[in-house]
Amino acid sequence: MALFLMILRKMAKNRWLELSLLIGLIISVALASSMPIYTHAILQRMLIKDLEVQQSDTQRFPGLVNNHAFFTEVKDGANRMRDAEAYMSEHIKQFGLPILQSTITRSTKTFELTPSDPSKVDPKEKRYGEITAMTDLEKHIRLVDGVMPGAKLVDGVYEAWVFPELLTKLKIVLGNEVTVKSEEQNRNIRIKPVAVIDRADLADVYWTTNTMPDLSSRFFIPASLFEQELTKGSKFIDQLTYWNYALDYHQLKLEGLDTYITANAQMEEYAWNHLETYKSFNQTIVTLTTYDDKEKKLRILLWSLNVPVSILLAFYLFMVANLITERQKTEIAVLRSRGASRTQILLGYVIEGILLGGIALLVGPLLGLQLTQILGASNGFLSFVQRAAMEVKLNREAYQYGVIAVVASVGMTLIPAVLATRVSIVGHKQTLARKNKLSFVHKIYLDVVLLAVSMYLLQSFNRRMGDLVALGLDSMDMKVDPLLFVVPAIFIFALGLVVLRIYPWIIQLIYIIGRKWWPPYLYSTLLQVGRSTTQYQFIMLFIIMTLATGIFSASAARTMNKNVEEKIHYKNGADIVLQTTWDNDAPPPQSGPPGAAGEANASGSASGGNKRVQYVEPPFMPFSQLTGVESAARVFKKQDAYIALGKDTKKTTLMGIDTDDFGRTAWFRDQLLDHHFYEYLNVLATDSKAVLISRSIADEIGAKVGDVVRIGWNDVEGATSVVYGIIDYWPSWNPNPVLAAPTSSSSTSSSTSTKPTKVDMPKLVIGHLSFIQNNLAVEPYDVWLKLKPDMTSQALYELLEQKHMSVTRLVDTNMMVIRSKNDPFQLAVNGVMTLGFLIAISISFIGFLLYWLLSLYGQILQFGVLRAMGISFRQLIGMLVAEQLLTSGAAVIIGMITGNAASRLFVPLFQLTFDSSSQVPPFQVRFDPQDQLHLYVIVIIMIGIGLLLLGTMLSRIKIHQAVKLGED
Repeated sequence: MALFLMILRKMAKNRWLELSLLIGLIISVALASSMPIYTHAILQRMLIKDLEVQQSDTQRFPGLVNNHAFFTEVKDGANRMRDAEAYMSEHIKQFGLPILQSTITRSTKTFELTPSDPSKVDPKEKRYGEITAMTDLEKHIRLVDGVMPGAKLVDGVYEAWVFPELLTKLKIVLGNEVTVKSEEQNRNIRIKPVAVIDRADLADVYWTTNTMPDLSSRFFIPASLFEQELTKGSKFIDQLTYWNYALDYHQLKLEGLDTYITANAQMEEYAWNHLETYKSFNQTIVTLTTYDDKEKKLRILLWSLNVPVSILLAFYLFMVANLITERQKTEIAVLRSRGASRTQILLGYVIEGILLGGIALLVGPLLGLQLTQILGASNGFLSFVQRAAMEVKLNREAYQYGVIAVVASVGMTLIPAVLATRVSIVGHKQTLARKNKLSFVHKIYLDVVLLAVSMYLLQSFNRRMGDLVALGLDSMDMKVDPLLFVVPAIFIFALGLVVLRIYPWIIQLIYIIGRKWWPPYLYSTLLQVGRSTTQYQFIMLFIIMTLATGIFSASAARTMNKNVEEKIHYKNGADIVLQTTWDNDAPPPQSGPPGAAGEANASGSASGGNKRVQYVEPPFMPFSQLTGVESAARVFKKQDAYIALGKDTKKTTLMGIDTDDFGRTAWFRDQLLDHHFYEYLNVLATDSKAVLISRSIADEIGAKVGDVVRIGWNDVEGATSVVYGIIDYWPSWNPNPVLAAPTSSSSTSSSTSTKPTKVDMPKLVIGHLSFIQNNLAVEPYDVWLKLKPDMTSQALYELLEQKHMSVTRLVDTNMMVIRSKNDPFQLAVNGVMTLGFLIAISISFIGFLLYWLLSLYGQILQFGVLRAMGISFRQLIGMLVAEQLLTSGAAVIIGMITGNAASRLFVPLFQLTFDSSSQVPPFQVRFDPQDQLHLYVIVIIMIGIGLLLLGTMLSRIKIHQAVKLGED
């Protein structure tokens, strides 16, 4: 108890230092515990978001669980169907999700249909169809024409609903009775369509979960009638049964993934064991099975991103603990000299660490919960938006991470105490008299070793990156190597130590240069800083690492965000890329029984393969006149074109443009070409036969400016053009090499030899659209749109719908950029780096003030003596300013240089996290002046507040009190 009271008194005596240490511990625990919280929250958001995007892209409901099986009348088909149905309806509850819709669909196989009255329809026309029943169909349709069918046979006839497409396809009208001959039962089935129906709501889950391949050949009869007449007993007829269940995927939780996957596997196992011919469809499973891998990658990414700020926190904790220990070294030395063991002394520090660590463990995870909200709201580096709140919650893993952080942090704070207990009172006095000795790190040349290691790893990364880009290899999208974040932190730490190794020589040089002119107060400051290098190294290295890490984090986040956005803009070429419907004379698809359409089309294509389709160009002007559209351009692309120079012919992509419209509409980054993008368009506009060719064409066939070439494609007569320029990049064109698939050749032996992979260089020819249309052919082109700044994508969609513009394909660049910002890995980069930046600045500010306030208290006697010797208050302030400039100011400059060097050297390596073959335009390191301005403002405020506090405290020093304190 006495020991505990002594510890509490000691903590109260150093309350500000203890509070600073507690803040560092709490931040460490919060940062560690936020990792599993954020991982869970972002994966949960990504899971639902991926399923929503999947629904938008495929127009299929992600929560659909579908099984269908074929049952025959033999082997008791009706009973097996009922057993399977009972199992499905019960087992679907095992998925653990609310059931939004449950539908059972039964359908006969495809029959040939014969008109009951050949005089009313063409009897020579081949017709095929199926009889189908869907549970609750009448609740989800609207009657377009006719009357509702009867629930029983009407004079031996099945009355049916049909969709409008069936009447068109079979060339019949309502009331035309058709007959199906069932060979199995040797009886005829008569069907009469009496009602034309359509979906009541296209967005109804009932229809989005429908997996039947075709509705245009189906006669729908009431489910009860189908069950009674075609399923039960001796009337059973061969049929397909679909079990469709729509589950509420928005309620799917990460904790329930295993349950969901297991339930689906059990359902498939049942179908495998009990059903002869079946098929399962669960699109969600494909998404869910990848989440373990995504979680591992995200954890690696989070730990990697937090490496720099974790090093800063460890350094901060060590610095504060060292300051506490420094103030108690005399006390520790006295206790050791009076017989106290090292264990007894360390026990007090351990208890102190447990007390502070316990408080940190209580508060830290709650703070980590709030930090996760900051991560989720990030839309870029130091940018936040009102995004839907993430589902965050504390879990056992968060507290496990917190405990690990507490143990590691408390262990870090005990290091100075362990070192202090090894020193006797004599050794302590000797240390006080030798403040200018080298630190342990400098003695063993750890700074040089770490710098050499970081440079070696940098060279290794550069070699790997060069191979990826040169060979067009895929680095796997967002595959994160933790060393990409660890190595820069090591580099910053090592370079800071190296500079601090030579910094005393710089101070000495400054002292020697102006030795005859320095005023007394500056003379004293230079001697103080030059002879006490170890004393100032902690705070200088701390500031260096804070600033350098902040600059590196800002540059890395900005670079990754900007390059992702530019990659999307470049790949698409404009804000909106769309294609509209073109009228043509292509033959319509042939109709027939299932499986016959493909054969008919294939034969038709073969017979008419030499006939080129003729297209009619739709009006272009309406697109350029749309409200909110700044400019529009026609862009024609032909992938399988050719270019010929003499006898040398190469396959290429041919692009046709209108130079003026294209220049106003297309997105292109500056400095990608030898001259400005517009200059190439101006050169191209001078001659209708002019073309621009890619560098790959010039290299492979030796074409140069002024050469006459021939361009064209199959089925058209080529045209002569003149090369007016050679380009390396062009909007929407990827010049990076494509790695061709390896080819294998067989020999007489059993072994197979594989030929070396071949790198295929993409090729491009740009010409005038009008020249291509007049001399080659008119074929469909894309319409590129550049939107006005205040125009939204949603407004454009509504405008296109209002004007009834038929759009067959649309690419929205802005929506793709937004989707990329919502990517969990991108969110992690922005959120964690923003958080790390804010934490670094916060602890830097606390550490800075704490260090200098304690330093001032340590120099009170010196200042009192100087004042007694006649040094004025203004000169004392000058000493403080000079000391700040020579230490903190120098550290700021070194930190800026180190941060910029780390960014220039290591940020380009982040392109390893992307697919190098598709990273166009080239990866470029970005610095935002606003980020550095924020840093500089914070540093100026920090140093200004420090000087103000120090000056205020200095003004209150009483000379007689200072001298008296020295005597005591």
